[in-house]
Amino acid sequence: MAAEVRNDTPLAPVAPVTRTATAGSQLAIQRLVTHAFRRLGWGVADQAVSSLTNFAVSVYVVHSLGATQFGAFSLAYVTYGFVLNASRGLSTDPLMVRFSGASVRAWRRGVADCTGTSLAVGLAMGIGALLAAVLLGGTAGAAFLALGLTLPVLMLQDSWRFSFFVAGRGGQAFLNDCIWGLTLIPAVLLLRVTGHADVFWLTFAWGATAGIAAVGGMLQAGIIPRPGYAWDWLTRHRDLGTRYMIEGTLSSAVTQVRGYGTALILGLAAVGYVQASVTLMGPMTILFMGMALVTLPEAGRILRRTPRHFPTFCCLVSGGLGLAGLGWGVVLLIAVPRGLGHAIIGQIWRPTYPLVLPQTIYIVAAGIAAGAGTGLHALGAAKRSLRVAIIGSVISSIFALAGAVAHGASGTIYGLAAGTWIWAIVSWAEFRKAWQDDKRGRAAAEEAAVADADSARRQG
Repeated sequence: MAAEVRNDTPLAPVAPVTRTATAGSQLAIQRLVTHAFRRLGWGVADQAVSSLTNFAVSVYVVHSLGATQFGAFSLAYVTYGFVLNASRGLSTDPLMVRFSGASVRAWRRGVADCTGTSLAVGLAMGIGALLAAVLLGGTAGAAFLALGLTLPVLMLQDSWRFSFFVAGRGGQAFLNDCIWGLTLIPAVLLLRVTGHADVFWLTFAWGATAGIAAVGGMLQAGIIPRPGYAWDWLTRHRDLGTRYMIEGTLSSAVTQVRGYGTALILGLAAVGYVQASVTLMGPMTILFMGMALVTLPEAGRILRRTPRHFPTFCCLVSGGLGLAGLGWGVVLLIAVPRGLGHAIIGQIWRPTYPLVLPQTIYIVAAGIAAGAGTGLHALGAAKRSLRVAIIGSVISSIFALAGAVAHGASGTIYGLAAGTWIWAIVSWAEFRKAWQDDKRGRAAAEEAAVADADSARRQG
């Protein structure tokens, strides 16, 4: 009987403790999921506002100013996109990798240096745009003059968006983009009423209202950018920044080359059909870009707090985006012939419709690759992510142009889809290697910490 008492005594509290621990764990997971979905919602909403603002400006310019001035605005806008990718690679990408889940003090210091770096990049590139304006002259020169004057605040405004998401404050990023959109509307109306609605003033209004939002970002965060620390920021994060800059600008450059190549092979009409199919996939573009604002900071938090869940999170990102792309593709395949196509892209929906299926295959592949890309960036594996970007860009471009030669517009997108699936496979192979490297590094750090602790005890 005594033996039974000794055995039963420690067992009595085990069941309730286990249930309590399990309930606490489930509650913690529910909170994490709830917070993640809330941040995801803000990311999609913020990207929707940003995309709609830029889309509305493009539509207004093309309808109000005609083909020539719209062409000049388009050149300036493409240049803005190139500079934006460079600025993000040098400033906000390292911030998202290294300051997600950091203390408020560390975040504030990092944001001051990051936003200062974005401002410095905008100043440097703005000078280049002003020189281009002098060389180009005419209508194109007017557009680049306005761009050069406003590039610093355009880069600063964009950096606030990422800074807020790094801190899990997506609502403030959304508010900041709303400030830009809501100040742009009266500015454009004022130009129209006063008779100044030309490419210079519209481009300047677009950039200047971003400046208003950039000032709003400083007030929201209570942080003043430190452009004087830009070189220090670039030096401290040179292992990431340079590679991310190359990765981002490479993506933009390859997309342009692919478009030019398709135009040379098939003509401008085929490029129009391809672009129309991309327009049909617009909701997926907003979802992907909105997710990018959220998933990288979220991955960084998980990696720091519960690293064992990190691969699962990356798989969920890929699975979620892949399924979303597949679902939207099915909707388009059914709804485009039943009126949706005509409502969105007008009469050209018929020659565009055969491109919906390959676009769906492509977008699913891009979703599968996204989770691995998020993981590589969160791990700070810049060499591997750059390698993936180079391989994927080259392969997808070769396949796309070969498809254009073989089967026209549909062949272009089928080729792009095939190359992107290879890209996804390479991405996950590199992620697996990076994750193994990270685990070995963590294990070595733990062993070193234990050895140091033992040494300290022996000396004590």
